[in-house]
Amino acid sequence: MRSIRPLLAVTGLASALALTATACGPTEDAASGKPAAASSAAGDGQGSAELPKDLADKLKEHGVDPEKWKNGEWKNWDKDTWLREAKDFVNPVIEGLWKPERMQSATSPQKTMAAGSISGDQGVTDPEPRPVRAEPEKKPYHENAAPVGKVFFDAPEGSMVCSATVIKDPKNPGKSNLVWTAGHCVHAGQAGGWYRNIAFVPAYNDLGKSPAQLQSAPPQEVAPYGVYWADWVATSNEWISDGGPTGGAGAPYDYAVMHVKPENGGKSLEETVGVALEVDFQAPEARSIPAMGAWGYPAAAPYDGALMHKCVDRPGRLALSPGTPTMWRIGCTMTGGSSGGGWFREMPNGKLALVSNTSIGPVTAGWLAGPRLGPGAQQIYTMMSDKFAGR
Repeated sequence: MRSIRPLLAVTGLASALALTATACGPTEDAASGKPAAASSAAGDGQGSAELPKDLADKLKEHGVDPEKWKNGEWKNWDKDTWLREAKDFVNPVIEGLWKPERMQSATSPQKTMAAGSISGDQGVTDPEPRPVRAEPEKKPYHENAAPVGKVFFDAPEGSMVCSATVIKDPKNPGKSNLVWTAGHCVHAGQAGGWYRNIAFVPAYNDLGKSPAQLQSAPPQEVAPYGVYWADWVATSNEWISDGGPTGGAGAPYDYAVMHVKPENGGKSLEETVGVALEVDFQAPEARSIPAMGAWGYPAAAPYDGALMHKCVDRPGRLALSPGTPTMWRIGCTMTGGSSGGGWFREMPNGKLALVSNTSIGPVTAGWLAGPRLGPGAQQIYTMMSDKFAGR
């Protein structure tokens, strides 16, 4: 029987997203030769700019004073004021909130499950994959995996971190501001509402420095393309209604699309980063795909969240409960913090496309599972593209 390793090596996934690297570095605009606009990582975290009127009005609708929100009222997680419904997402920019040291202090939302908690496998769950050791991505990240980054957000437990990917926007070709991540990185699911201060940092820690080195690193190394705040987010109704602390019945629908804008203005995310990935909603059965790769920033032990890692493996199927879609599963030792990070496969044309995102994994950290992206996910993607068409 032929070894799987040579098979993986020829897919292009093993050498990775370098195939889609940006043509110019994060500190130089290719057209002008001048430094690209990047959000400042300085500030007092209070913000000085006025909130846009539509956001201020929406906060007022829910009995929240906009000025108080900006000055710390967002820390009030009282259930009566925790906005939950899809239409109620608000995320006002608080300039300077995500300073480098605050980014470093963010922890991972745990989405692990005990080995015995998988039930109702419908007879289709494939054997548990062998662990695949996560490999550090080559540095600098902007040359090897520019569209991958970290999502930062605030939850009742404190500042949290996930991973995410820049994706193409059909209605804004070449100028996408769309980012793909997990539903549990933006919404608490059944027991809560939308998280707050959601921001995306592509190619975070570009040079792959250690946490100690990051403490004295200049802002352009921590956030080489700047900080992008989500101004609208959509996740599945199934995640909102059924998502739980370890995925729950919402795990097969644990995906989200964010529309972002630069904290301090500037070009679109795709123009700035130099690349965005297609999303594949028509992926064939697992047995027809020789390899999938998962990218992200694992933050739970033994990792520290500073470095980007990747795993490549042949995918299998995981069914959590009767009546829900099967999920993809691969062997991978990445832990919490990699949640939301994109899964990619090589398309027939040789290009990489996003086919899933990290959702759950076992306590033992030997594998990861992500949702299959079908009609429901495509509907959310299309809705987000339509909402911001030409903007």
